Amino acid sequence: MKTSRFSDSQIIAILKQAEVGSPVPELCREHGISSATFYKWRAKFGGMDASLMARLRELEEENRRLKKMYAEERLKAEIIQEAMGKKVVKPSRRREMAQHAVTSGKVSIKLACVSFGISTTCYRYQPRLSAENAEIADHLIRLTHNQRNWGFGLCFLYLRNVKGYRWNHKRVYRIYRELELNLRIKPRKRIVREKPEPLAVPEAINHCWSMDFMHDQLADGRSFRLFNLIDDFNREALTMDIDLSLPAERVVRALDQVIEWRGKPQVIRSDNGPEYISSKLVLWAEKHGIRLEHIQPGNPQQNAYVERYNRTVRYDWLGHYLFESIAEVQEHATRWVWIYNHERPNMALGGIPPKQKLALAA
Repeated sequence: MKTSRFSDSQIIAILKQAEVGSPVPELCREHGISSATFYKWRAKFGGMDASLMARLRELEEENRRLKKMYAEERLKAEIIQEAMGKKVVKPSRRREMAQHAVTSGKVSIKLACVSFGISTTCYRYQPRLSAENAEIADHLIRLTHNQRNWGFGLCFLYLRNVKGYRWNHKRVYRIYRELELNLRIKPRKRIVREKPEPLAVPEAINHCWSMDFMHDQLADGRSFRLFNLIDDFNREALTMDIDLSLPAERVVRALDQVIEWRGKPQVIRSDNGPEYISSKLVLWAEKHGIRLEHIQPGNPQQNAYVERYNRTVRYDWLGHYLFESIAEVQEHATRWVWIYNHERPNMALGGIPPKQKLALAA
């Protein structure tokens, strides 16, 4: 709006001089105005004093601002209504919609930013592709290809605690979602049972070991067994013996082999299987000064550490393949045990592998 070089009091004084009889041409020549300007003043401000004239100007200014606000709000409503068909949630999508509205010539940058709820800094931001994003994506793709049952938690803990990368979990998760690597797991309906007595947490290695058997079949239908032995302190897999038959003699031999390099435990926990309650195992334990602790029949939760380990064994590799021979099973088991102890993050240990927990304790 153009501002007049005459104040309100000056305009009123010129109009009053014309009212007392001064000729209009002389007044226009004296004050340097045109006759059209004079008659416009008289039509607009005739009969007013300075206070009424100031009030009129205030009302005009307020009316102008209201009209501008109404026009802006109506324009914002039209822009938002046009974008209603699209999901505008992420700042990048809102920035794209604002840029589209500005380039189409409908609104200014400021009004577009207000309409879509972004700042002018966000509007002018130029995204820079980071080489690290491609590296993160490559790691995630290779991890999920090799470990098909690892979700985001295990993948991130592996990159952070095993590989030593310091990437933020939100950044890794954003790339994980964009790659559509989400692991879909059907939730199971669990029966509410009484809470079992909590297991004692060992405070040092070789305090308590847990052992148990697993069963599976080869491609030709023959059944085979897996003997699993772990240290409850750091959930480390001590051995995994596999054969068509594993009597008590094989259990004793496997325990002797582990004791040679690990040292003997104070307690070994197991269920009430025939191999574990045999006289050979009892005599062997008395000879070495090891206490055998058997759980109550029908209460596998009392041996929860190795039961949880068995679930990991079956879910991580045993249920993924169809094996032709015992040697092939043993080869896969040996390779997986090394990965489990050295690289696979364990949630019960705070997201670090068992060997790392052992190094921290040492």
